[in-house]
Amino acid sequence: MTEITKDMTIGEIICANPNIMTVLMNVGMHCIGCPSAQGETLEQAAMVHGLDVDEIMEVIHAMNN
Repeated sequence: MTEITKDMTIGEIICANPNIMTVLMNVGMHCIGCPSAQGETLEQAAMVHGLDVDEIMEVIHAMNN
């Protein structure tokens, strides 16, 4: 399985593990399907939404283990 990092785009993350869409939706990133989100990194998207990218990464890593 591909390691997910905060510098990957939302599109890359979803391609690597589509189940992560649920995590992103649960933290408030409801625009994961919009064209601009596909080119944004997870870190950039978290910043736009006022979220802590490290907290999101913890949830993603817990899910992948």
